[in-house]
Amino acid sequence: MQFKPYAKSLAVALSLAVLAGCSSSGGTQDGSMEGGAGSGYGSASGQGAGTSGQQSGSSMQGGSQDSRIPSERTIYFDFDSDQIRSEFQSVLQSHAQYLRNNGNATVVLEGHTDERGTREYNMALGERRAKSVEQFLSVQGVSPSQVEVVSYGEERPAARGQGEDAYAQNRRVVFSY
Repeated sequence: MQFKPYAKSLAVALSLAVLAGCSSSGGTQDGSMEGGAGSGYGSASGQGAGTSGQQSGSSMQGGSQDSRIPSERTIYFDFDSDQIRSEFQSVLQSHAQYLRNNGNATVVLEGHTDERGTREYNMALGERRAKSVEQFLSVQGVSPSQVEVVSYGEERPAARGQGEDAYAQNRRVVFSY
């Protein structure tokens, strides 16, 4: 009957070992695992990773924060569309890689629109845009628990004005770490 407590302890220890193994990144610290070849990585702007410029090749700083947050954090959309434009796929892939490599990292996807349309329509469009980015990240292997979607519609414009240049800057999803 003494075997039972040892078996329970062994089961707990093995579970913890498996969980610890699952949390390791598997990629290199310079971001050379997949796509994004040289694009999307820069110094972290004081948030999250706590590194700037270069990291020492073999040291893992901060455990799960072993790579840098991609510096490009905004993607833009066409008028009245939630379709991801092809020129932003490499940006999304670099964010997906970062989130996969850093299982404790979370991101809020902030959907925005220009001022055209009703307030209700723009809130829904901002949410659809953020959800299309969320879906892309999910297909790339990012855990749904790491991603939150929020829509601001037309309420937080990046640029003021009523010209096409201002409108284009406002139709966006922002990655907020």
